[in-house]
Amino acid sequence: MTFVRIGGVAHHVVVEGSGPVCVLSAGLGLSWFDWDPVVPLLAPYRTVVRFDRPGHGLSAPATAPPTAAGEADRIASLLDAVGGHRAPVTVVGHSIAGFHAEAFARLHPARTAALVLVDSSVEEHPRPSRTAVAASWFLGGTLAAAGVPAALGPTVRRAAVRSDPAPSALIRRVYRTSRVLRGTLLENARYGAVAAELLALRDRYPLRPGLPVTVLAAPDGSTRWERRQRALARRLGAHYEAAVPSGHLVMLDRPDAVARAVLRSGQVAA
Repeated sequence: MTFVRIGGVAHHVVVEGSGPVCVLSAGLGLSWFDWDPVVPLLAPYRTVVRFDRPGHGLSAPATAPPTAAGEADRIASLLDAVGGHRAPVTVVGHSIAGFHAEAFARLHPARTAALVLVDSSVEEHPRPSRTAVAASWFLGGTLAAAGVPAALGPTVRRAAVRSDPAPSALIRRVYRTSRVLRGTLLENARYGAVAAELLALRDRYPLRPGLPVTVLAAPDGSTRWERRQRALARRLGAHYEAAVPSGHLVMLDRPDAVARAVLRSGQVAA
């Protein structure tokens, strides 16, 4: 466990294992430890880099609203900061971080060995909001002043993550903070804008020819969600795989499926 400064913000990073590098980025409001079930399956074969985005986990608060390009550059800067990893890496994005992982693959093609999207967010027609960021700052400040994170943060986390395997002490350490509440609200406020930016990047920056891409979906009985995930796979020329049974938090429900997708992508890339 270490901290590195990127853009003046302290980022919490955990690096384990050996071999080719894979970077794991979790979804909205989640933390580095949500990948815990996956790491033992990858570490014998990969150098696993996990990190918390600003306002998540143990990282410092966000100082600016996120962008797709900014998050892609964040991953690149993180790799430089933790050991100068210049060889191509497998980048793995869950949920909203799927936007960031795909942006990295498009903007840093020479540094991308494979792309794995784990039940990634999909927005065919995003609608950015001009007022959402200001509203998120106001709401976060109001709730923090009222003591809501300290009172309800861990309870909300437990309600959102069924059969949560994370230790209670760790949950309290992270989710009692206003920092995580504010970071989650800010990323959520920028969701539509980041999705729209990614659509624009797709037109300008094609994926590297032959890049191994996997869409690992968790339909969980939803025909519509499965249809959208399959459409994403077709759009990216990706291998499609359904993690069944699994909820949205595939890394907790089916760590074996996530590890298999990462290792298979690395074999294809090699």
